Amino acid sequence: MPISLADIAALRQALTSGVGPVENEIIAEKASALGNPGRQAQKAVAALHAFDASPHTGVERLALVKAAAREVWKYFIQRELCGLRDQREVIREYRIPQEVLMRLGVMD
Repeated sequence: MPISLADIAALRQALTSGVGPVENEIIAEKASALGNPGRQAQKAVAALHAFDASPHTGVERLALVKAAAREVWKYFIQRELCGLRDQREVIREYRIPQEVLMRLGVMD
């Protein structure tokens, strides 16, 4: 079976990157492990922003703030387990309100 140029390029990349099949699998698992908590945190923060855009009672908002804090906390823990310790970019990207961060003990 002849070797294609794509196979040669993939082999060269594997040899020069220092990342083997096991490391690739670990990287893929880390990415997968971050996906669901990230989506849940993003969804909870979006629900809080949507709530703030329309008039409602404070009791409902408090429940959303608590839910957002819980989901963001889970996401931050998962990121730290994957070696990603700096949360500033996530805070900006997800537009996590200061009120939610204060529930986590994060000071910005």
